[in-house]
Amino acid sequence: MSSDTSSTATTSAPAQATGSWQPDVLGADYQQLTIPLGPDPDGEGDVAGTLVRYAPAERPTVTRAVLYVHGFTDYFFQEHLAQHMAARGYAFYALDLRKCGRSSRAGQTPHYVSDLALYDAELNRSLEIVREETGLPVLVMGHSTGGLVTSLWLNRLNSAGGTRAQGITGLVLNSPWFDLQGPAYYRSVGTALIHGIGRLSAMTKLPLGVISTYGDSLHHTASGEWDYNLDWKPLTGFPVHAGWLRAIRRGHARVHQGLDVGVPTLVLRSKITKFMSKYGPAADVSDVVLDVRQIQRWSGCLGDRTNIVPIEGARHDVFLSSEKPRTEAFAELDSWLEWLSATSPEAGA
Repeated sequence: MSSDTSSTATTSAPAQATGSWQPDVLGADYQQLTIPLGPDPDGEGDVAGTLVRYAPAERPTVTRAVLYVHGFTDYFFQEHLAQHMAARGYAFYALDLRKCGRSSRAGQTPHYVSDLALYDAELNRSLEIVREETGLPVLVMGHSTGGLVTSLWLNRLNSAGGTRAQGITGLVLNSPWFDLQGPAYYRSVGTALIHGIGRLSAMTKLPLGVISTYGDSLHHTASGEWDYNLDWKPLTGFPVHAGWLRAIRRGHARVHQGLDVGVPTLVLRSKITKFMSKYGPAADVSDVVLDVRQIQRWSGCLGDRTNIVPIEGARHDVFLSSEKPRTEAFAELDSWLEWLSATSPEAGA
């Protein structure tokens, strides 16, 4: 593929936020705003994004803002991340993409899009809202699939007139999904099959098996410490459809050609990968979802300055790791943010 994932993709209506901020499921310190996106280009009714903001009664002084984007079979629930960023002076916002988490609607296929560029509608509007509300420089954060989505989005913004011109000063990626994990033939013959099936029968569910290893390592009802909505983030994950994976592989191909996100990037990842068919202690100290060697390899394709930091004992979501690696991940994040502020005055003091 020679250009970004279908940069010509459009929604049939402009993204506009309607109504006012409403109470959020996370409690009194959080609010949510619906961003209607009009009819779904993939034919599943009207779609919407949901922007969440951390708004405690006693708000700390803010000098910067952050927009966080989740991964596949995921949504924003990481309150400790919001609190950490707020303590560092960031107004914290998170986006649940269309058909994900708070944005899921009856009759829609969870997380399904046929083109990752369709997400530009809710991403662009969310950025506008953050800028309108705060007037502050914005840091973008993306986890896993959200890391792929935000990297491609920033590349398009940068190509259209400059990422920094949009008020964005940096990108933090938490285990970004930059290639298809598994045997090499998945990325050759397998990808050709994905493209063919995805084009002709987009809603075909791929027979990938049912594995709950990662979910079991996280959720408190299994072997983890975290509490979240299992309807929005099931232990076994959501089914993978051919059309969606085709969009992902097109996104991967674009990354491999080289991007220019226009701002410095920090990439955090686990030190090791351990693919496991069922939960065991190793799942608590490794990435059981993605191949960290692929993250290391392709992170150099983002353009600008990129720092890649392996975290010993981290899970796939490094900020959902056990206490020691989680603390290390936050320390690495803080150190990089201090560097960013020192080298990019517009990023804030």
